[in-house]
Amino acid sequence: MAMTLDDGSLRLNVDRLGAEMRSLRRADSPVEYLWQGDPAFWDRRAPHLFPIVGRLKGDTFVHGGKTYTLGQHGFARDREFAVEGRTATSATFVLHDDAGTRSLYPFRFRLTVTYRLAGGGVEIAYEVANVSGDGMPFSLGAHPGFRCPLTGGERLQEYVVEFEHAETANRYPVEGGLVSRRGEPCLNGENAIPLGPRTFEGGALVFKELVSRRARLVSRRSGRGVEVGFEGFPYFGIWSKPGAPFVCLEPWCGVADPPDASGRLEDKEAIVCLPPGATFARTLAIRLL
Repeated sequence: MAMTLDDGSLRLNVDRLGAEMRSLRRADSPVEYLWQGDPAFWDRRAPHLFPIVGRLKGDTFVHGGKTYTLGQHGFARDREFAVEGRTATSATFVLHDDAGTRSLYPFRFRLTVTYRLAGGGVEIAYEVANVSGDGMPFSLGAHPGFRCPLTGGERLQEYVVEFEHAETANRYPVEGGLVSRRGEPCLNGENAIPLGPRTFEGGALVFKELVSRRARLVSRRSGRGVEVGFEGFPYFGIWSKPGAPFVCLEPWCGVADPPDASGRLEDKEAIVCLPPGATFARTLAIRLL
């Protein structure tokens, strides 16, 4: 079941399945900003990543002497969330652990995702609560896809991903869903990545050292696009498929395993280890340009 939020400026449609955005556009325009999903390229739109980001080595981890199988990006994106509260401009979705989730990830949790329309943009507030008696290792991320090009008559080559600051940063190659520990030079005092047909031939662009906390996917010709603010998310991914008419801007608290991963969640790079009874909160913002 989906619901629509509208503040007179923006119109946002969100589904209970995965608490996933389904549509994002200006209230007075038919132009759709969110990727609408296509099995020929990628059939999702804006999934939430929990309790892992990316892939585990062998899609497994070990906890308490038992091996668990957990697929790429975790299970939250495929679970039905409950609606905890709703107004004309906001909605809160909640996912609790159950027997099904505990067969994949043996921890008791509460994941809350709240959408708010304000100031011409969308705030997405996350809260993870550990309701178990043990420490809970997890990662959290967002994976929104945006139409690119945005309108007919434009080309991908007219778009860039633009950061708020000039960056000197490596990208970390992805092979078989696993992220290398060794970075490759990507940005050298630059604040933009030009997009083109070959940009994503090597997979996602994964960054670990960005100074910027905002990034834009924007047309150099029209100035239209989207801006994502990701304060508190230390990792950032940019992803599409060659020839696909979308680009994902992905803030992450966590990252996929490297090829030499130990298999223990507690050992994962950037893993959040939440004490019993504690909560973890992050907020990202999306603004239409």
